[in-house]
Amino acid sequence: MRKFAKLSLSILFCFSGAAAAMFGVHQVSVPIVETLMEADLRKHSELWQRRVILHLDDPAGTFLNGELTSNNISYFELLPEASDVYRFKLYDTEGLVIWSTRSGDKGLSDADTFPAQEIMQGKTSYRRTQKPAAEIDGLALHALSQDVATHEVAEIYEPVISDGRVIGALEFYTDITDTRARFLIRVRVLLAGLTALAIATVTAVAIVLFRANRRQYQALTRRTTKEKKLLSEQLKLARDVKILGELNEWLQSSRSLDELFDMVKRFMTHVLPDAEGSVYVYSNSRDVLDGWASWNGGNHKDHIRPDECWGLRRGRTYEYGDSEINFTCSHAEPHNDHPYFCFPILAHGETVGLLHLRAKSNDSEMFHANRDLAQMCSEQISMAIANVRMRDELHDQSVRDPLTGLFNRRHMNETLRKTIGDSQRSTEPFAVIAIDVDHFKKFNDTHGHDAGDMVLRAVGSVLQQDCDRDDVACRPGGEEFTLILPGTGLDQAQERAENLRRAVENIKVRYGEKTLPRITISVGLSMYPEHGTLPQMLLRSADDALYQAKALGRNRVVVADSLETGEHEGEPWEKTTPTALPSAAAEARDDSGDTPQKKAG
Repeated sequence: MRKFAKLSLSILFCFSGAAAAMFGVHQVSVPIVETLMEADLRKHSELWQRRVILHLDDPAGTFLNGELTSNNISYFELLPEASDVYRFKLYDTEGLVIWSTRSGDKGLSDADTFPAQEIMQGKTSYRRTQKPAAEIDGLALHALSQDVATHEVAEIYEPVISDGRVIGALEFYTDITDTRARFLIRVRVLLAGLTALAIATVTAVAIVLFRANRRQYQALTRRTTKEKKLLSEQLKLARDVKILGELNEWLQSSRSLDELFDMVKRFMTHVLPDAEGSVYVYSNSRDVLDGWASWNGGNHKDHIRPDECWGLRRGRTYEYGDSEINFTCSHAEPHNDHPYFCFPILAHGETVGLLHLRAKSNDSEMFHANRDLAQMCSEQISMAIANVRMRDELHDQSVRDPLTGLFNRRHMNETLRKTIGDSQRSTEPFAVIAIDVDHFKKFNDTHGHDAGDMVLRAVGSVLQQDCDRDDVACRPGGEEFTLILPGTGLDQAQERAENLRRAVENIKVRYGEKTLPRITISVGLSMYPEHGTLPQMLLRSADDALYQAKALGRNRVVVADSLETGEHEGEPWEKTTPTALPSAAAEARDDSGDTPQKKAG
C-alpha cells in the first residue's frame, strides 16, 4: 500500500510537470516567434525599399516634388504581385502620401500614425497589428491557406535618405498570418522536444540521485548513534580547549619554572581529573631529568635518566596498555598495571622534558580516549617552558659577562641601586669590594690574550664560588671585578676580601704545557653609608682604595680612607688620600712593574 501511494504520487508529479512544461512552451514560444519574425521582416523591407528606389528615375524629385513617371507607377502597381507586400505607400517627410497602391490614399496625411521622429532619425519603424479581412487587399487575402476573420499584419516604415538627409519614407503592408502560424508550430515543436529531452534527462538524474541518496541516507542512519556520541565528546573537548586556552594565557605570563609548574598542577587537576601526573625537565647538563611537579595523587622522583623512559628512548609518545605486549618504564615503578602516557616535551625541535600521566583506575578505554587532550596539554607546557628558558637566556645574555659568567656593569649598577634602597629601609650596612688583577698586562704581553682570558676566568671562578646568598660578583670590564655584599659589616667584609686575596694567590693556571706565574689581586673596600650613599660614590671610594692598594705594592686589601701611613719594602710612605691617587699614566707604569715614585724623607 505504501509503495502504491509513492507510485501514484510520482505519476501525479510527472503529469503535473508535463502540463507545466507544455504551458511554458506555449507561453514562451510567442515572444520568440515575434522577435524572429520582426528581424526577418526588417531584412525583407530593406530589399523592397532597394527595389523601389532603383526603379525610380529621380528619387529626390519624387519625394521632394511628388513627381512620378508612368513607368514608375506601372512598376509600383505590379510590386504586390511580385512580393509578399499587398500594399505600400510613398510619403514625404511631413507624413503626406505621395503615392499608394490604393488610389484613394494619395494626397492624404497619415500624421497620426506616421512615425516621423523615427523616420527623421533614419530608423526603420516596425509595428504588428491585427486587421479584419475587409481591410486586406484581395490578392493577399486569397493567398492564405485558410479563411480567418482577423489577420496579423506587419507595417514597416523605411526611411529614404539622399545625400545624408531624409527626404521621405516607404510604408509596406504584409500579411503574416500564415507565416506566424507556421513559425509558432515549428518553435513549439522544437521547444517541446527540448523540454521533453530536458525532462527525461532530469528524471534520469533524479533516479540516479535518489538511489545514491537512499544509500547515503541508510549509511547516515547507521552512523547516527556514533555521531551523537562524537558530538558529546566534542562538547567535552570544547570545554577542555577553553581551559587549555586559559592555561596557555597563564603559562605565558609565568616568570620562572617554579611559578609555571605551580600553574600546571592546578590546571591539570581540572583538565584531566581522572589521571595522576608528573612532569620532568632536563637539567643543564642534559644527562638527567629533574622532577618538578606532580598532581592528583601522583609522585615524582628527584631525578631520572633519559633511558628510564620508553617515550624518551623512542622519541615519541609511549602508551602503556594500548598493545597486547607492554613494557613498563623504570621511572613509573612501582607500577600498578594501570595504563599511562609518556609525552616527550618538545620545544624548537629539541626535547626539553617529559609529561607522565597515569590513569587512576584500570579503565583503559576511557583513559586512552583522552590522549588528544593530554597531547595538547603537553604542547602547551612545552611552549611555556621554551618561553621561560628563552626569557632567562636573553636576560642572562643582557646581564652576564660572556667570558667569566659573572654579572656585567649594567647589572652591577642596578644591584647597587636596589641594595642601597634595601639598606635605607633596613638600616643595615653593606660592602662594595673592588678587585683588580695585578700585572695583568704582563700576562697578555708575555703569554698572549688566551692566557689572559684563562686568568680572568680563574679569578671569576674564585669570586663565584665565594658568593653566598644575596652576594653579587660582577666584572665591569677588563681585569676589574666587583663584589657587592648585602648585610655585611666592615670586619666581615675585610675578612671576606682577605680570604679572596689568599684564594686567588693560591690559584695555579696551566696554559699549554706550562704553568702561568702566580696570580695576585689588589682589593679596595668601601662601606655603605660611611663611604657614600650613591652608587657612583661607593664605586669611586672602592676604586680609590684599590688604587691605594696598588700604590702600596699590590696583593693586599685596603679599606677606603683607612690607610694613613704604610711601608713598602722597608720604605715609609706619606699619607695619601684616595682622591689624590696616581694618574692613569702612573697606574700604567705600575702595571709594567715599576714602583710608584717615592717622596724623599
